[in-house]
Amino acid sequence: MKSPMTRRHLLGLVAAGSGLALAACNSSSRPTAAEEKNGNARTPVAGAPNSRQMLVYRDPECGCCEAWADIARKAGYQVTVENRADMAAVKTRYDVPGQLASCHTAVIGGYAIEGHVPMRHVAKLLHDKPRNIRGIAVPGMPRGSPGMEMPDGSADAFEVMAFSSDGKISEFRA
Repeated sequence: MKSPMTRRHLLGLVAAGSGLALAACNSSSRPTAAEEKNGNARTPVAGAPNSRQMLVYRDPECGCCEAWADIARKAGYQVTVENRADMAAVKTRYDVPGQLASCHTAVIGGYAIEGHVPMRHVAKLLHDKPRNIRGIAVPGMPRGSPGMEMPDGSADAFEVMAFSSDGKISEFRA
C-alpha cells in the first residue's frame, strides 16, 4: 500500500529540487579544467537567459541592501533578494576578494556585483561582457553611494573596481 504524501515529504522534495536547480545553474559558472589549462577560461556571461534578472544576497540584519535592490528595480532589473547569514561563503563562491567586500553580493549575467555599485557600471558591464573579469565592486559602504545616501547629502569618494577569479583587481569605469 502506498503511504500518503506528508508535509515533510513534500518539503523534502522541494528542497531536493531546489538544490538540483541551483547545482545546474552553477555548473556552468566555472571554467572547465581544459579551459583553464589552455588559458581560455572566462566567466560565462553571453547567452544568459535573461540578463535583466538579478539575485541579491544580503545579510538579514542590513537595511541598505534593500535600498540598493530598490535602485536596481527602478533601473529595470528583475531583482530577487535572498537573506543569507553566511555572506562570507557567498563571497567566496563568487570569488570576491576580501579587500573589496561589502554588505551584499548580487549576481547577474554570470557576474558578481559586490556592494553599492552604481547602475551605470552594472549596465556597462552587461553591455561590454568583458571576458577577463568575474565581477565589479564598491568596497565597504561609502556614504553617498547608491543605497547609502545621507539625509544631509554628504558623500565619500569611491571607485568601482573590477576583479578576476585569479585575484587581479583594477579600476572599472563606466
